[in-house]
Amino acid sequence: MDSKVALVTGAARNLPAVIARELAAAGAAVAVNDITAEEELREVVRAIQEEGSRGMMVMADVCRRDQLEEIVAQVKGDLGTIDILVNSAGSFAGGSWLELPEESWDRVMDTNLKAIYLLTQLVAPDMKEKGWGRIINISAGSADYRNTSVYGLAKSALRFLTQSLALELGPAITVNAISPGQIAESAPDVSAFDTTLVERAIKHTPIGRLVTRREIARMVVLLCSPAFDSVTGQTIRMDGGWSIPRW
Repeated sequence: MDSKVALVTGAARNLPAVIARELAAAGAAVAVNDITAEEELREVVRAIQEEGSRGMMVMADVCRRDQLEEIVAQVKGDLGTIDILVNSAGSFAGGSWLELPEESWDRVMDTNLKAIYLLTQLVAPDMKEKGWGRIINISAGSADYRNTSVYGLAKSALRFLTQSLALELGPAITVNAISPGQIAESAPDVSAFDTTLVERAIKHTPIGRLVTRREIARMVVLLCSPAFDSVTGQTIRMDGGWSIPRW
């Protein structure tokens, strides 16, 4: 991917940061975005540059079209037109529907859906002109369950949006989603509010462990490779078989 330029949203930490570094390791120039974590974003850029790739940071609220227009222009000016868009920013909110604040609904729906629609409008024309583009959305296992509140709703709708965009943007651009299960590196944080969740998740998972951030990041790179040229509109579940239907 030496000639490719990628933009990864929400990339100051956790899974998006690992995705950005993995794309850089594969040779892509990578722009990383976040809204507030400026110093952490600088660290990600430094890591990208240590991989021998070009990197830059672009601070912006992914729910604001005016700010997105600015960062797309910045990336174009510094790295070139965007070939790969990884939509990995996505706010979380849970709890009771009857007690869910309106602002939480708005933020979750906007970061997980509106941001993708806005960014796609901004980057797809250049991808189409070049005849090649990859859009990868990060969904979640929460989309499969009806007790995960507005977050699960947004991640479920994201799968619908992924398929719809794949129909509209082909053949030049493929659009896919990755749906991770519980991620190993996030297990300590999860255990803080549910001490049995991780143990139950591992017991329920056929491979006997949780998926790692690096494994998910590698799948992002694979989706950008010629091996996946014929794959579009798909949601790839990476949960070790946890979501397989059972009696």
